[in-house]
Amino acid sequence: MSMQSEQSAVTVLGLGPMGRALAGAFLDAGLRTTVWNRTPGRDRELVERGATGVRSAEEAVAASGLIVVCLVNYDASDAVLRSPAVTDALKGRTVVNLTADTPNRARDTADWAAGHGIRYLDGAIMTPTTTIGTSAAVFIHSGPQELYEEHRPVLGALGGTHTHLGEEIGRAAAYDIALLDIFWTAMAGYAHALAMARAEGVTARELAPFAKGIGAILPPLFEETAEDMASGSFSGEGNPLTSAVSSMAHIVHTSEAHGIDAGVMRAAEGMARRAIGLGHGTDGFIRIAEVLGRH
Repeated sequence: MSMQSEQSAVTVLGLGPMGRALAGAFLDAGLRTTVWNRTPGRDRELVERGATGVRSAEEAVAASGLIVVCLVNYDASDAVLRSPAVTDALKGRTVVNLTADTPNRARDTADWAAGHGIRYLDGAIMTPTTTIGTSAAVFIHSGPQELYEEHRPVLGALGGTHTHLGEEIGRAAAYDIALLDIFWTAMAGYAHALAMARAEGVTARELAPFAKGIGAILPPLFEETAEDMASGSFSGEGNPLTSAVSSMAHIVHTSEAHGIDAGVMRAAEGMARRAIGLGHGTDGFIRIAEVLGRH
């Protein structure tokens, strides 16, 4: 179904893999889509599919009432959005910034936007490029509720689920940072595990099915430990910190015996030993989060 109208026009700034996926989803939904990228040539396929390619960011933002930004970080988005000509062209328009960065950068950009008459929503994309335009995509947003609701129909063209997390502009970035913390520390642990397993003669293919089993243990633990954080109970009945530290030490010793850097596990062990030193040895592992949050 075509969504062509002045209200359905959208501009995408940034045509890396994710930006191209976003623009492609808008096109597939029948939206009038303008695209721009600092490096020429990345718009070729999108233009062939019906997008309008332009030569400047100023021309791109002037083409639509809704501008979706997806760049590598806020240094890159600031360089584009805060150039005087682009800032002037953005006045009265809405920017939805899906660029990943810190909550404070989102707040700073929102302050800048308000000072220049630009309507602003922040957001994050929590799933890979292959999910964009499908039911598997996950987007989170923060900023003025009324502004989000105004543009929700067009943003819906990106597929999946969209969650408005609140009006405080930094909330989407805060969720993003926390969730990526889980992802990258888990992947770092998995990479270390593969290196250690290989040193012991276990291949990645052999380990993978068992690694999936370990991964399946985590979702219910996330729910359980969230309740511990909320209640302050930090029960260690099933696996106290003293027991956890013992198994961590085994990993460190085995790793270093093979000459493999054990920095990731040493960091985790160090956090656990700090909590034990503060008298929390009988508590569960998630007590570490409370200890880390102390000032």
